[in-house]
Amino acid sequence: MTRKTKKTDQQRSGAPSRRTQAAPQQGEIAPRANPPGRKAGRGTLAAHAAPEPAAQGSTRHTGSPARGPGRSRTARKAAAVQASAVRLADPFYERETQQYDNPLPSREYVLQILAERGVPMPLAELAGALDIAPHELDFFDRRLRAMERDGQVVRNRRDAYLLPAKADLIKGRVEGHPDGFGFLRRDDGEPDVFLGPKEMREVLHGDRVMVRISGTDRRGRPEGKLVEVLERANSRVVGRVINEHGVMIVVPENRRLAQDILVAPGGRKKPEPGQIVTVELVEQPTKFAQPIGRIVEVLGNYADPGMEIEIALRKHDLPFEFSSEAKAQTRKLPDVVRKKDWAGREDLTKLPLVTIDGETAKDFDDAVYCERQGKGYRLIVAIADVSHYVDAASALDKDAFDRGNSVYFPRRVIPMLPEKLSNGLCSLNPQVERLAMVADMNIAATGEIRNYRFYPAVIWSHARLTYTKVAAALYDKDPAVRAELAALLPHLEQLDQLFRVLLKARAKRGAIDFETTETRMIFDDNGKIAQIVPEVRNDAHRLIEECMLAANVCASDFLATREHPALYRVHDSPSEDKLAKLREFLKEFGLGLGGGDEPRAADFARLLEQVKDRPDAQLLQTVMLRSLKQAMYSPDNVGHFGLAYESYTHFTSPIRRYPDLLIHRGIKAALAGEQYRPGDWEQIGLHCSMTERRADDATRDVVAFLKCYFMQDRVGEEFVGSVSAVVPFGLFMALDDIFIEGLLHISDLGSDYFHYDETRHALMGERTGKQFRLSDRVKVQLVRVDMATNKIDFRLIEGPLPVEAKAPPKVAEVVAAEVVPVEGKRARKPRSKKAEVEERVEATPAPVVEAVPAAAEPAAPKARGKRAKKAAPEVVAEVLVAPVGESVTAAEASATPKARGKRAKKVVAGQVAEVVAAPAIEPVPAAAEPVAPKARGKRAKKAAIATVAEVVVAPVLEVTPDAAPPAAPKTRGKRAKKAVAGTATEVPAASAAEALESAPPVPARRAGRKTTTKGSDRG
Repeated sequence: MTRKTKKTDQQRSGAPSRRTQAAPQQGEIAPRANPPGRKAGRGTLAAHAAPEPAAQGSTRHTGSPARGPGRSRTARKAAAVQASAVRLADPFYERETQQYDNPLPSREYVLQILAERGVPMPLAELAGALDIAPHELDFFDRRLRAMERDGQVVRNRRDAYLLPAKADLIKGRVEGHPDGFGFLRRDDGEPDVFLGPKEMREVLHGDRVMVRISGTDRRGRPEGKLVEVLERANSRVVGRVINEHGVMIVVPENRRLAQDILVAPGGRKKPEPGQIVTVELVEQPTKFAQPIGRIVEVLGNYADPGMEIEIALRKHDLPFEFSSEAKAQTRKLPDVVRKKDWAGREDLTKLPLVTIDGETAKDFDDAVYCERQGKGYRLIVAIADVSHYVDAASALDKDAFDRGNSVYFPRRVIPMLPEKLSNGLCSLNPQVERLAMVADMNIAATGEIRNYRFYPAVIWSHARLTYTKVAAALYDKDPAVRAELAALLPHLEQLDQLFRVLLKARAKRGAIDFETTETRMIFDDNGKIAQIVPEVRNDAHRLIEECMLAANVCASDFLATREHPALYRVHDSPSEDKLAKLREFLKEFGLGLGGGDEPRAADFARLLEQVKDRPDAQLLQTVMLRSLKQAMYSPDNVGHFGLAYESYTHFTSPIRRYPDLLIHRGIKAALAGEQYRPGDWEQIGLHCSMTERRADDATRDVVAFLKCYFMQDRVGEEFVGSVSAVVPFGLFMALDDIFIEGLLHISDLGSDYFHYDETRHALMGERTGKQFRLSDRVKVQLVRVDMATNKIDFRLIEGPLPVEAKAPPKVAEVVAAEVVPVEGKRARKPRSKKAEVEERVEATPAPVVEAVPAAAEPAAPKARGKRAKKAAPEVVAEVLVAPVGESVTAAEASATPKARGKRAKKVVAGQVAEVVAAPAIEPVPAAAEPVAPKARGKRAKKAAIATVAEVVVAPVLEVTPDAAPPAAPKTRGKRAKKAVAGTATEVPAASAAEALESAPPVPARRAGRKTTTKGSDRG
C-alpha cells in the first residue's frame, strides 16, 4: 500500500491533513490537526478516525477499506478514468480527484442530489443515485456521517438522510447564561433563538446543536427545541469543589456553564472543599442527568497568589504548555546567529538601529532607524525574522497556531513561542547579531511613502531604549538623558521630525484617534494589587506607532500588488443600524456626522476634533467608539476603516502574533517568485480572530479578580466616578483615581421606575424625569464585593453631579474680547482697563420688556436672549447700566456706578451722565437732545460725549424729563454694560414695578456647556 493511499484513507476516515486546510463543507480535511488527547474542533474528525458502522440496511464489505475486495490500484485508477456520467456531473469532481486517489461525490454534490429529490433518502437509495460502487460504500458512509456531525445532513428515525433546512432545523452554537437559560447563535447570522432551561439541561455553553423553532417566548423572541447535539465543546472544566451532604460536586468558574458537575466516586485526587480543581467530563449532560466528571488536577486554594491566572488559562482553554515535540525542536536551535544564516542577507550591523519599548518588555519585535534623504526621509523598520527558525510544517508552528498570540497577564506572560525564541534568539536584543526582515521606505516631506522594498538582513541593535527615556530626551530636553544618548540623539531627532510629518499625513488622511486611558497595576510582595496608576501615553509611543503603521501598509501593498493571498487586518465601516442610532444620539447635542449613508473615517475624525474641548467630550467619544465594528483577520481586503487605509495587514510583531508570521512567509515567498499556501486562509483568519478575543477575555477575568481582591477591604467607603456603560438593569461605574468598575443596580437609583433608552444611552425616571446617562458623574458607596463572581456593587449617594464649570476669564481677557472692529477698520486696543473720557463708546441696549410707568423708579431688565438685542437710535446714545429692581436716589446722584456684569460696558463722560431707560424710545425733547453717534459694533457700542452722556435703560416708554435725578445703580446683569460718569447721573422714573415683575425670568444656563470668552454658548 502506497503512502498516498494511506493518507487518503486517513482523510476519508476523518483524520485531518496537515498539508491542506479545506473548509469542512469541501471535504474531510480539517483546518488543523489536533494533538493527541485534545478535543476535536469544528470540522475536525480526529475523534472519529476509526471506521464507523454503515447505516442500517447497507452492504458491508470485509475486504481492506483502502483497496476494496479483489481490486488492484491499477483497476481502481481505470475505474476512476471510466467514471460514470453521474459522477462526472459533480461540480467539484476535479477538486476531489486532486485530493484523493479514489474520489467520492463531494459534499456539495450530495446536498444537491438531496435537494433535487426533495425527499429523505436512505443510504442505499442515495448511493444508487450517486452511482457509488460497492467497494466505495464504506467510504461514502463515513462521508455522510461526517456531514451529519457537521450538521449538513440529518438522519431521521428511519435512517434516511434529509436536509436540515427542509425540516426547518437551525444550526448554531449555544451561548449559556448564568441563570440557566441560553441562546442559539445561528450559523446563518439570523436573530438568536431563545433556549429555555429545559432545553439547556442537555447541553453546555459552547456546544454546537441543531434546533427547531417551537414558538415564541414571553418577549416575542423565537424559542427553539433541541433536536440534536452536533458537537460537544467541553471536555475539561475548572471549578470549585463543594461537599453537599457527602456528595462532592464541582461548581464551574465559567458562569455560563450553569450546571454543577457531579464527581464520580473513587479517583486518586482527594481535594478539600473550597479548592480549585480541573475535572474531566466522563458523561455529558442529558435530559435526565447532570454531567459527571473525575478530578484530574488540584490547583490549590482560591486566594493563593497567581491562582486567578491558573483559573483563566483553563476556563478559556488557553494552551499554556508546549508540546514535547516543540520543546525538542527548540532545544536543537542555536543560541546565536550562525555564519551560515548570513546567506542571502544584507549586512545592516553598522546602521544605528535602536529598539524603543516599555520598561517591562522582554520580547523586542522591532528596531527603527531614520535619516534625511533630500527633502524627504529614509525609514528602516527591522522586524525579527521568526520565519527563519519556525518552519511552516513544524511542531513549533503548530503550537504557535493553536495559541494564535501571546497573552499578557499582570505579572505573567503566556508566549506564543518558547522563551528561547521569544526572549532570546528572535528578540532584537541590544549589542548582538539578529536576523530580521526589513521594510526600507522612502517617505516624502508630505508623509507619502514614495517607494519601499523588503529584504532579509542581519542587524545589530545599538541600544535598548524605553518610551520614557526617549520622551525625556526629545520632548523634556533632560540634559542628563541627552548626554547619555548623545551618539544616537541626531538619529532620534530625525525620527521625531519624520513622526511629525507622518502625524500630519494621518490627520489629512482622516484616521480616527480615540483618546483612551490605559492603566498599570503595581503589586505588593504577596502578588496582589497595591496601586492602580494611569499609563501615560507620550509622543514616543505615537512615534513608534506611526513607524509600525507605515511598515504594515507597505507589507499589505507588497502582497496585494503581487496578488499573493494574505491575512489582512480588516475593519469594516459601521452598520446602518448603528449609524442611525449614533446620529439620533448626536441630534440631542446639536451635532451631526457627515458623510451621508456611507461616512468615512475622516467624518468621524472631524467630529472628534469638534467635540474634544466640550465638557461632554468623553460621552460623545464613547458613543462614537461603540458605533464602530471590531477589527478582525480576513483574506478579503475590505480595508481598515478606523485607520483610513484601503489595505492594511500586520507585519511588525511575529514573535507574539501568528498572522504576522504568515505575512513574513508570504513576503519571502513573493520575493522568491513563489506562493505560500498555508491552507484555507478564511479558516485561519477566523481562528486567529478567535484567539485574539479569547486572550482579551482571559486577561479581563484576571484583572477583574485582582480588582475585587483590592476592593474587598474598602466596603462602606464612598467614591466619585463616571458612568462607563448603561444597561437595562443599571449603570456600570468607573471610579476616579483607582480605575475600577462596578455595578450600580437600577433598584438603587431611587424611588422611581427607570426605563432604558438604548438610543440615548440613558436610564429615564418615569415619575421624576431624572435621568442617568453615559459619562454622568455620580457619587456612590461600595456595598458588596463578591470574590466568587468577581462582581462589585455600589449604592447611589448623589448624582448625577453637576459638571464642573471652567473658571471665568480675567478682566483683561473680557476687555480684549469686547474690542470690535468698526466698519471694516481695525479696532484700537484700549490703553487701560478703563476707557478714557474722550473715547467714543456705544453700549448695547437691553432686550425689550414691558413699559414702565413714570411713577415707578426704573430698573434695568435682565437680558433674556442668547445675545442681547441691539438698538442704535439716531438721536440719543443708549448705554445699559441699571439692574432690575434698583432705583437711584438723589443722595446717590454723584456716585459712579460699579460695573459688575460679566460683559459690562464702560461709558466715561466728562461732567454729567443721565441714565435714561429705553431702547427704541420716543424722541427726547430738544432741550435734552444730544447728538448720538452711529452704532458701529456688532455687540455693545461705546459712546463718549464730552459733557453730557444720557444712558437709556428702560425699553419702549415715554421719557419724562421732570423725574428726580437718582444715583447711578450698580450693574448686576451677566451682560450688563458699564457706564462711568464724572459727577452726576439722572434716571427718569418712567415704568411700573408690577410690569417688571411680570417679565419672564432669564433661563438658567445649561450645566456643562462651554462658554467662550465672548459669552456665546457653543453647545
